[in-house]
Amino acid sequence: MKRSLPIDKTDMVSLPIFVLTMLAEAKELENRSELRAPGDLDDSSQAELSDPSLPPDPLIPVGYERNDTRASLSMLAGNIAVNLALAGVMGRVNNRLFSKRLATIDGRRGAFVAAMITWDFLYYWSHRWQHEKRVFWANHVVHHSSEHYNLSTALRQPWSGFLLSWVYFPMPLLGFSPALTAKAGQLNLLYQYWIHTETIDRLAPRAEAVLNTPSHHRVHHGANPQYLDKNYAGIFIAWDKLFGTFEPEVRRIKYGLTTNIDTFNPFRIAYGEFTDIARDVRAAKGWRNKVGHVWNRPGWQPETSDEQQAELGSVLDSTSTG
Repeated sequence: MKRSLPIDKTDMVSLPIFVLTMLAEAKELENRSELRAPGDLDDSSQAELSDPSLPPDPLIPVGYERNDTRASLSMLAGNIAVNLALAGVMGRVNNRLFSKRLATIDGRRGAFVAAMITWDFLYYWSHRWQHEKRVFWANHVVHHSSEHYNLSTALRQPWSGFLLSWVYFPMPLLGFSPALTAKAGQLNLLYQYWIHTETIDRLAPRAEAVLNTPSHHRVHHGANPQYLDKNYAGIFIAWDKLFGTFEPEVRRIKYGLTTNIDTFNPFRIAYGEFTDIARDVRAAKGWRNKVGHVWNRPGWQPETSDEQQAELGSVLDSTSTG
C-alpha cells in the first residue's frame, strides 16, 4: 500500500498562513487600547480567580512577547522533525493494522465525516488522559507552558506525541485507511489553530453550543481552579458536555501552569517534566510509589504512614519551638 507523505500540500499551504495570521494578530493586538501584563493575576487569591458571584470579566488580551513566541516556534520545529523521523514506523504500523480491518469504510458515503467525528472522539480521550496520567502530561505540559495565549501558542507542540499514538489505532482497525486517518488528524489539528486567540471574544450562541471556540479553549489553558482539566474538545465541545468536563469562560484567565516553568529553553520545555518524573521515581521508596509518580495524576504524592506523619509532626513542633 502506498504510504502518504508526512508533509503534504495542506501542510505547505498552512505554514505561510500561520505566519501571515500571526503577524496580523500581533498587529491587531498592538492597536488595542488596553492589554494585560503577563503575570497580572499571579498575586490573585483563589477566590478572586474563581468567584462565581461576580459578573463575567471582559476579555482583555495579554498579547505577544518575543521570547515566548520564539520558544513556541522552536517547539513546532522540533515537533515536525520528530514526526518526520517517525513517519516511516508509524506508517508501517497503521498499514499493518489496516490489513487486519473489520470493514472497509473508505469510498462509502459519509466516510470523511465519519473519520472526522471518530478522530475527534478519540482526540477527546487522548487529550483527557494527557491531563490525568503524569507520563502523558509530561508530553502535553509543553502546550500549556506559555503564559501568553495567541496563535503562536497553538504552534507550541510537544516532541513526544508518539506516546499517545496508540489511541488512534482503532481507526485503521475499523476500516479507515491510513491516508484518511492521517487526513482527519491533520484537519483536526489545523482547526485548533484559530481557537488560540484573544482577538475573538465569543461566537454566536449556536456555534458556542456545538463547536470548540476561542472562548472554550481559553478556559482549557487556564490555571484558575475552576478551569483546571476542563474543555478537552478538539472540534466538537459536545464531548465535554457529554462527559462532564465542560466549563464556560467567566473569570479572567490566568494562562500557564499552576507552577510555571519560567524558561524559554526548548529542550527544558520539551523534557523538563520527564526529568522531574525520573527524579521523583529515583527518590521514591517502594515500587508502588515509583509507579505512582509515573502513572497517577500530575501532582500526586505518596501517602505518608501514621509513623511518618508523627515523625513529621515532631519535626515541625521542634522547629516552631526552637
